[in-house]
Amino acid sequence: MLGVSIRTLTTWQKSGVLTPDISPDIYSKDLLKKNVKTAFLFNNKWDGELSVIPKRKFTVGELFAGAGGLALGLEKAGFTSVFLNEQDKHACNTLRRNRPQWNVIEGDVRDIDFSAFTNKIDLLVGGVPCQAFSYSGNQLGFDDARGTLFFEFARAVQSISPKIAMIENVKGLVSHDGGKTLNVIKTILDEIGYSIVPEQVLKALHYQVPQKRERLFLVAIRKELLVSFSYPHPSSHIMTLRDALKAGSLFDTDVSNSVGPTYSLRKKEIMDMVPQGGCWRSLPYDVQKEYMLKSFHLGGGKTGMARRLHWDSPSLTLTCSPAQKQTERCHPEQTRPLQVNEYSRIQTFPDDWLFSGPPTAIYRQIGNAVPVSMAHAVGRSLVRCLNQI
Repeated sequence: MLGVSIRTLTTWQKSGVLTPDISPDIYSKDLLKKNVKTAFLFNNKWDGELSVIPKRKFTVGELFAGAGGLALGLEKAGFTSVFLNEQDKHACNTLRRNRPQWNVIEGDVRDIDFSAFTNKIDLLVGGVPCQAFSYSGNQLGFDDARGTLFFEFARAVQSISPKIAMIENVKGLVSHDGGKTLNVIKTILDEIGYSIVPEQVLKALHYQVPQKRERLFLVAIRKELLVSFSYPHPSSHIMTLRDALKAGSLFDTDVSNSVGPTYSLRKKEIMDMVPQGGCWRSLPYDVQKEYMLKSFHLGGGKTGMARRLHWDSPSLTLTCSPAQKQTERCHPEQTRPLQVNEYSRIQTFPDDWLFSGPPTAIYRQIGNAVPVSMAHAVGRSLVRCLNQI
């Protein structure tokens, strides 16, 4: 729930920051409510935020839309899509297949004239792939971004003039190029007339997503609009892999079988030895050396290798392939990688959301998506902000 390691908890315990008060491993609810590190888990307004609805029709445009995780979450929050741009043909087919009424613009964002959408969109969003900037002359202005995909997002913001612009990205953007990349992004948005809400890395498991995924969100509001934005409060109900794959609070039925890769005979023999929640360290010493090869002698925990998921924990962050050696995602009981439908549920896509393309393309679409429930929570916060206008 805290998103920290056992080692960090142990350090907190030794230093007196957070010491268990029931047993060496058990913390009381009263203690957690009072501690500054954990109070946020209880002091939330999740249930109240569920009732937020638009006071009028709010419109949204999206760049780098992928397979629709963010778009679907915003739709659930009450937004009406005006356009979605995506270059990947399989992702575009997924969007059209599930929402024939959506205006899907397939192709390079550099080729789009956004003038048709000027002053017609309340919210512009995008999971912008952010490269480092040149810093020519250290002006840190609009021209510094030219040639990058963020420049195209900024060009769209400047042309469309949405009330709110939001960037979604990996949490690594915070430290990318020593923090310079994010600073340039904020400087440029300020330069073109937007006030910046401090960025925040949100943990998906706090928004009823059964996955330990983290994403960075940055919100910018047109300066003349004197409104406030606050990120969604966390839910105190943490979903697990069991919630994703079994009938329960998230889904009415158990997950259905679907396509997915299989292990080689020797790989299956090795993975059969790994218990739920275990990894390569759970293997016999000689098998560890066999499986890890040169990595055996390297530092770091490498706990993603030979990793079997646990029913009663959220899934590790999904990658674009469930069987990569460095980021193994093995089913908790059956010795096989997670299947497509299991991937989709862990990202909280509904079962009737159908993906297009070969399995490799589908895994990539799902692995790169914003979890739908997380997007829905952020969408409600955006609606609450727009309702103030």
